[in-house]
Amino acid sequence: MKPVLRCTLLLASLLLLNACSPKFDWRDARGSNAPFSILMPGKPLTDSKDMQLEGINLKMDMLAGEVGGISFAVGSTKLEDAGKAGLVMEAMKKGMIRNIQGTPETTRSTGTDMLEVRGKLRNGQPIMMVGRFLTRGPWVYQIIMLGQEKDMKQDVIDTYMTSFKSG
Repeated sequence: MKPVLRCTLLLASLLLLNACSPKFDWRDARGSNAPFSILMPGKPLTDSKDMQLEGINLKMDMLAGEVGGISFAVGSTKLEDAGKAGLVMEAMKKGMIRNIQGTPETTRSTGTDMLEVRGKLRNGQPIMMVGRFLTRGPWVYQIIMLGQEKDMKQDVIDTYMTSFKSG
C-alpha cells in the first residue's frame, strides 16, 4: 500500500473514531434512598427537599445532571400510605407539565408510562420534556429529560428511559 493512501486511511479512521466519541459518558447511578438504578450521563448530583403534593407532606430525592444542553433527572419519594402513590404520581406529572407551560394539545403519550411535552420556559424559550412517571409499591418516581427539541435524540431518550430499573 502506498504511504499516501495508508496515511489517508489512518487519518480518516482517526476522524471517524473522534466523531464517534461518546458525548454522553453513561454511568450506572443508584438512588441514595430509593431502590433504583439508571444510566446517567456524566456524574449526577443529588439533592432532596421537603414538599407537599395533594396535601401529602413528602421528601423528594433528586438525582440530576446536564450534558449537551439536556437536563436529566430522577425524582423519587416513598409514601407512608402506598394507596396514595397514584395520586402523588399524577400530581408530579401535572406539576412538571405546568412548569414548562405545557397544555393537553402539546402533550402526547408515547407509551404506558411515558409522555412528551412541548412547552416553554419562563423566558419564552421553547423546551421539550420527555418523562416517565411510575409507582412501585410505596415509591413514586419521575424520570425526566428536558432540553431543546433539536437536542433530544431518540437514541439518547431510549438509552436513558429504558435503563431505569426499580426494586
